[in-house]
Order: sequence, then structure tokens, then C-alpha cells
Amino acid sequence: MEKMEKRYELLRREMGKIGVDAIYVSSAENHQYVTDFDNPDGWAFITMDKAWVYADPRYIEAARAEATSLCKVCLPGEPTIPSVCAEESIRTIGYEDFKLTCAELERLRKSFEGQDIRFVPLGGMLTSLREFKTDDEVASIVAAQRIAEAAFDHICKVLTYDMTEVEVAAELEYYMKKHGSQKPSFDTICVSGTASSRPHGVPRNVKLEKGFLTMDFGAMVNGYHSDMTRTVVIGKADSDMKRLYDTVLKAQLAAEAAVAEGKKNFDIDKIARDIIYSAGYEGKFGHGLGHGVGLEIHEEPRLSPKTGDEVLKAGQIVTVEPGIYIEGLYGCRIEDMMYVTETGADLLTDCPKELIEL
Repeated sequence: MEKMEKRYELLRREMGKIGVDAIYVSSAENHQYVTDFDNPDGWAFITMDKAWVYADPRYIEAARAEATSLCKVCLPGEPTIPSVCAEESIRTIGYEDFKLTCAELERLRKSFEGQDIRFVPLGGMLTSLREFKTDDEVASIVAAQRIAEAAFDHICKVLTYDMTEVEVAAELEYYMKKHGSQKPSFDTICVSGTASSRPHGVPRNVKLEKGFLTMDFGAMVNGYHSDMTRTVVIGKADSDMKRLYDTVLKAQLAAEAAVAEGKKNFDIDKIARDIIYSAGYEGKFGHGLGHGVGLEIHEEPRLSPKTGDEVLKAGQIVTVEPGIYIEGLYGCRIEDMMYVTETGADLLTDCPKELIEL
């Protein structure tokens, strides 16, 4: 209760700043954030002093059991949102312009026929609030990460050359779910040999190729994601592979050491990028260094060359995941999560990073 009271206090403060009387929340992650209930097919309506969770009959029992008691749980139309607005003298409604489709917004507008209602895009209001993790949110992310780490330890013990990339990915996901994960954070990436040069490659139904095997995966606890990447070697690494791996690891460690409140996001990315490029791999690190993690697997903030004057702030969680990808040959990525504090940053990932040959 205390957690949600604080969350509502912050939410209503932001509503006041942008001048809305209420907000209409339909995206799954923001619905969970404002109600504590993961509603697969419903919406929430929050005013300055009241809140409603609308759940259809398939989920109404779960909503009554799981949603915060600060919300009234009801079936769609009981009451209707237009009737709530009439009763509460609501004149402005904020909506998730990053999430709501044009068709959904038009249906919402039409339901207010005859009422003088102004619709205001919320922009990044909710996602900005979600950037800053409370202790319970951090605990859920760490719990998910521990499950993923155990899965990595497990796969290193059971992996055989006869397994396919699809089988390795399935084994990781099965282990995580068996040990407490609600579901994978995202479709597990598991690519070997020449396919490891694809940062977001899709697991193939082929036996593992010799060379690098990159596994990018995560678990979910209480709706919160974890995210980690480890690259191992199937067989033995040659000198070029070792040099590439060592460069990625050096870049990651240097960037992690620099993560702290007040540091420019751009500069953290630049630390890793400069190490990789100066080692002769210029142009081979094509994505940003990291991203936020929480109720979504990719959230704000970002660590990339495109973040301008943005700076890290205490309470944010970011990944640090440099990589080197040589098309047609191989690739390598190493990824951890870090929690920014007022005195520096805490490494949330507890998993070996030395080169492993299997």
C-alpha cells in the first residue's frame, strides 16, 4: 500500500504539471505500474483522487485479488468512463500517445460524444517515472537476474556439440521458467559460429557451429525483466578470437567503472566505443552501449552516441553491453546490468565473464 500511495503521489504531481484531470492507461506495462495488476486485456482510469481498473470477465477475479486496494475494480461499462468524467467534472484526459493506436484513440473520443473533453498526449510522462526504480522494483529485477545466471551455469554444464541453437535457447528458457521465471524477458538470442555476427540473430535449427556462441536472455519476476549476454566458445578460441573477446571485455569493464550519477550517457558509450575502435574494430560496434530495464526490456535511459546532454541519475538501471561483430565471420557481446546510486553504481549481475571454452 505504501509503495502505491507514493507512486500515486508522484503520478498526480506529474498530472498537475501537464494540466490533465485524468489519465487513460491501456498499455500492459504502464497498467501494471499504476495498478499493480498485469491486465492482459483492459485499461485503467486515474483521476486526481480516484482510480479504476477495468477488467473483462476473464480477468476480473484476478484483478480483484491483485490490483492495489487504492483502485476500484470493475467490469467495462460499470461505470463507463464518460459517466465518471461527468460525475467528477473531468475536462482533460491524458492518453499514451506512444502506445495508443489512432483507431483506439478515435473510439475513445467517440465514446464522449456530446461531452466537452480535451485529450492531451502524455508523451514520456509515465516512462520517465518508471526510470527510477524503488527498492522493491530493484529486488524483483535482481531476483530475475539470479534465475538467468543459474540458467547460464546450467547450460554450460549440459551443452553438447549435438545440440542446435534452438535447443540451447529452449533449454535456457525451460530452466528459467522451472526455477521461478514467469516467462522469458524476450525471445532468447542464441547464435553460433558465423551467425554470432548478428547482434539480434534468431536461433536456427542447426547444430552449434564451432567458434563463438552468443546467448542473450533474461527472466521475469513480478513483471520485471532481467537482461544479460554471455559469449562462450564452442571448441577452442584462436588468437584472433581471444583478442576480440578481450577487447569487448576491456571496453565493458572500463564503461562499467565510469557509470555514476551525473555522468553523460554519451560519454559512457564513448569510453567503450573508443576502446573498441582504437583496437582496430572501427565500425564493428553498431548499436548503443546500453538501455534501461524494468517493466519493459528496453526502457529509458539509453547509453548511446545519440543521447546528447542526458546524464545518468540515481535510481536508474542500465545495461552495459558492448560488442564486436564481423559479418560472415563471428561476433561477441558481453552484457551486465548496473544500478546507478548517489555514490556510483552497483553491479547487479553476478556471473563470470572470463572466456569459457566448451
